[in-house]
Amino acid sequence: MKALEAWTIAYLLNSIWQLPLIFAAAWIAARLIRPVSPRAEHRVWVGALIIETILPMCRLDLNSLWQQASALLASILGGNAARGEVHVILGPSIASGAGLLRLPASILAAILIAYACIVLYFIGRLTFGLWKTAAMSREAQPLTLTSDLAGKFNRYAHLLNLESTNFAIATSSMIFGPVTVGIHTPLLLFPPSFLDRVTESDLEAVLAHEFAHMQRHDFAKNLIYEFLSLAAAYHPVLWITRSRLAETREIVCDCIAAEAIQGREDYARSLLRLASILSDRSPARTLHAIGIFDANIFERRIMNLAQKRIEISRARRFAIAAACALAAVATCVSAVALRMDVFPSAAQTDHPKRVAVKADDLKIVTRVNPVYPPDAKKAKIEGTVKLSVIISKEGVPEHIGVDSGPNELQQSALDAVRQWRWQPFLLNGDPVEVETTITVVYELAK
Repeated sequence: MKALEAWTIAYLLNSIWQLPLIFAAAWIAARLIRPVSPRAEHRVWVGALIIETILPMCRLDLNSLWQQASALLASILGGNAARGEVHVILGPSIASGAGLLRLPASILAAILIAYACIVLYFIGRLTFGLWKTAAMSREAQPLTLTSDLAGKFNRYAHLLNLESTNFAIATSSMIFGPVTVGIHTPLLLFPPSFLDRVTESDLEAVLAHEFAHMQRHDFAKNLIYEFLSLAAAYHPVLWITRSRLAETREIVCDCIAAEAIQGREDYARSLLRLASILSDRSPARTLHAIGIFDANIFERRIMNLAQKRIEISRARRFAIAAACALAAVATCVSAVALRMDVFPSAAQTDHPKRVAVKADDLKIVTRVNPVYPPDAKKAKIEGTVKLSVIISKEGVPEHIGVDSGPNELQQSALDAVRQWRWQPFLLNGDPVEVETTITVVYELAK
């Protein structure tokens, strides 16, 4: 298996179980932070989407970090001035032998081909959507506004910090509801004769909502989310995360729009009237429609507008934010700690099928503690000796090499570790050799 193929299989293998774990943590965090504000809940789902797509790629050697932290802690903490202290830290290990997962090359190839086809499908769907959006923009006919309508457009553009020259307005026969597209120059599209069918107050709700999308640059953000999601687009949990992100995005825009038109109840009534006008139309698959076609999202949006806002104290906001941050860190660390690696095959690397082994999985039968050399203690020599050890199939140290450390302390560490014995490490029922590191910290109290 080549390195790229191994990386792809590892990404798939870890994304299968990591995405549900991240989603569960995000769901809890979203429920906790929901009373704070819709923006905060939306940020939770944005963060969840980013983590879901990136975390399966990440690999962190926690054992190595723990080894370094322990060595640092041992060097900081002082002992008795009359004697030297020796601390032994076991490092990460690698087992050489048969792989953890024995799958025929044909099955692995089939998995890779299937995954490639899925990714290509979603790339094709995204490409088609962009082509359709571009065609819709080209086909659109510029809309000539009356002085009254122009005044309304300029008023809401000013309220939402948008200049009238930064966006365009047009009509398109390819849509059935208001849509905002474009990155550098947003284009607000209306269906033909839409402006003739809506009341003045309903038009104000539409303008406020679509201008909120422009203010937030939602079209560009959604494109980024689309590209970012391609690697894990096959996963149903990612689809649910995307729907939660879209739902909270619409709620955020509703809040901005309701504040602009100075009335949550009036805005909610306008949404209901717009829903009745457009309910007989087929929903357009666009990045940012007014969102009334999705019954689940629309229902929650109306309920959110109808609810009274409850003020939350600063202390409670801080506690909720701290709990969400703690949940995010704990989830990411747990996911990385439990990560499963797939190593390239023997034909492609110098180290055949090497598999990471947790330090706790190596059982020490006989352990002799190193003795602080009296001469080194007298000379006040202290430091850290790092050893690389190959443990044989019988659990005996077969080779011990010194990676670093003071010369006066190396022999003491070597003499002790040579007497160590381990239980044979079994991989798929067979004893295998294990490469590990042992760090010996010699310190004198200050």
